[in-house]
Amino acid sequence: MTALAEAPAHAAPGARFEALLLDFLAYLEFERGLARNTLAAYRTDLLQYGSFLAGRSLDATDVESADISEFLAELARGDGDDRPPASAATVNRKTACLRSFYRHLRRGELIEGDPTAELRPPRKGRRLPKVLGYSEVKKLLESVSGAEPADLRDRAILEVMYGCGLRASETVGLELGSVDLDEGFLRAWGKGSKERIVPLGREAGAAVRRYLRDGRPAFANDGDERGLFLNQRGGSLSRQGLYKIIRGRARAGGLGDKMSPHTLRHSFATHLLSGGCDLRAVQEMLGHADVSTTQIYTHLSADEIKEVYFDTHPRARLGE
Repeated sequence: MTALAEAPAHAAPGARFEALLLDFLAYLEFERGLARNTLAAYRTDLLQYGSFLAGRSLDATDVESADISEFLAELARGDGDDRPPASAATVNRKTACLRSFYRHLRRGELIEGDPTAELRPPRKGRRLPKVLGYSEVKKLLESVSGAEPADLRDRAILEVMYGCGLRASETVGLELGSVDLDEGFLRAWGKGSKERIVPLGREAGAAVRRYLRDGRPAFANDGDERGLFLNQRGGSLSRQGLYKIIRGRARAGGLGDKMSPHTLRHSFATHLLSGGCDLRAVQEMLGHADVSTTQIYTHLSADEIKEVYFDTHPRARLGE
């Protein structure tokens, strides 16, 4: 570790930390082969930690777990002025960086114990997905009612994504042979190229049928193109193209920028569960490997909770 030779143990804490940092980055680059962007991220995180140590006249090789916990707590709190509170994900990333740094110091016998061994960073909060109310979904779908090929295509896309709970990648990956209109189902290929069969509801089936009859032929200029949803040039629709369609139709339907392709998938799952559908059935239709992933959709909105409360609690109903 050549960098450490330039800063002996009696060097000032700042100079010694810089030597430790350079040595650690050299290890990451030449022994672990990390990419330049990753190295830059490690450097930024550790320089921030070094500033914290310098402000308290602490040596990186002589800190305790409580000192590092205070550094992470400061990040989470922010300073109320120039630095906003760091997210749980950011604190977790910096914690991982410090763990790696101190494991390196211990391997080099520069410290005896690992002050990061007992760290307990904050858990990542799990955000509830954005979900449209049924009236919003209806408003969106009914706003796409034209007879132009693009209108027929976009209505079919929206109906299929909401009616079948498809991911964006699954939607653009649909082929002509993926849909069985007579039997009322479609085949989707999800993560890991896993195939699943999803029921195709009446409205979604009717929209696809109209699109195949009056919309898709206007786009198709190559008889070999097997994609179900085509762009203006006759090729299969891309994820970027799908995103533009969803956002554009949402704005035109009065929903502003509330929409993304995944919003329809979230709404599909939430509305099924609200209507009493079995959790395992929703898991299968979504293609989730673990039912715990599906359980996030069992939440009730604040408005729904409030409505149930005022409808059922005897002391909540006013005027009785």
